[in-house]
Amino acid sequence: MKKGIWYALGAYVIWGLFPVYWKLLAGIPALQLLGHRIFWSFLLLFGIVLVARQGKTFQAALNRRVLLIYSAAAVLIAINWLTFVWAVGAGFIVEASLGYFINPLLSVLLGVVFLRERLRPLQWLPIGLATAGVLYLTFAYGSLPWVALTLAISFGFYGLVKKTAPLGALHGLTLETGILFLPALGFLLYSEFAGTGAFLHSATLMDLMLVGAGLVTVAPLLMFASAVQRIPLTTIGVLQYVNPTMQFLLGVLIFKEPFDHHRLIGFGVVWVALILFGVEGFLAQRRSRVQP
Repeated sequence: MKKGIWYALGAYVIWGLFPVYWKLLAGIPALQLLGHRIFWSFLLLFGIVLVARQGKTFQAALNRRVLLIYSAAAVLIAINWLTFVWAVGAGFIVEASLGYFINPLLSVLLGVVFLRERLRPLQWLPIGLATAGVLYLTFAYGSLPWVALTLAISFGFYGLVKKTAPLGALHGLTLETGILFLPALGFLLYSEFAGTGAFLHSATLMDLMLVGAGLVTVAPLLMFASAVQRIPLTTIGVLQYVNPTMQFLLGVLIFKEPFDHHRLIGFGVVWVALILFGVEGFLAQRRSRVQP
């Protein structure tokens, strides 16, 4: 149990520190960062599969249905990764954190719409409040918080797709990055021939960080997969807010992004929604334990 908590905390802390990593690479176009993230992640994952001697098992699991499922997952995770690295470089870390704050509530709503899951009556209240918070920010600034919504929707649907995915975490992520590998490689080669490629044309530290993009992507995902196997999902649900909280604090305190009273009200409504959602879930769990 303790090991699982440490794995989960490690994953969420790494994700929470992501803005620092990608901010250091902000001078490189977001599409190139995405390409390197996919390229090096696949090489690392494929290497792990080979070292673990799971190549034949991985190959045997592939069929048309599996490829279709993971192609959809690959597109969704690529959208999520691209949006995040762009948002960090463009100074939208605070808005990105909002996306991961509302993601759990959106995931619950997607379960109702697509999986016909039923919500308890009080669970609708936090979903309504979160929607009100987003609408307030939209009217206050005259436009949708599209970075937050893109991150929440892409990751929410990614989770929905993975609900039907038959492969384990290692094989699944290897296949997803494998599907994206050739397009990523093609774009990186195009950038190189067009004279806009960053790799091996920047400082050595930058080159090492581009290669390291694979490690910082894969490590927390594998830690998270290990954590899910060891601790209850309720514990995972509580710990998951470490990530957006850290990102929010980095955006406001370290990178000095604006956080005026309008954002305080909008975020505050979402935070209240999350607190209500957590309390309702805790009380429902206690009632289920008491009942014979």
